[in-house]
Amino acid sequence: MGNGLNWDDYEDIGIELFARFPDLDPLTVRFTDLHKWVCELGDFDDDPKASTEGKLERIQMAWLEEWQSEHGQ
Repeated sequence: MGNGLNWDDYEDIGIELFARFPDLDPLTVRFTDLHKWVCELGDFDDDPKASTEGKLERIQMAWLEEWQSEHGQ
């Protein structure tokens, strides 16, 4: 793999997902969609099969933090 994002870069991925979907509440996103969207990020460079539920949860929580700070929650 190259120097792009990987599954452990959950904070950076959360920021990118918030930028891509600023009005979407991350808690409403299914993990299947979250996985797909992470893999579609232009600088994501990791094995799609290397994700786990725990990694997706960390990404979702990082995205939620960005969303909450922007929406005053």
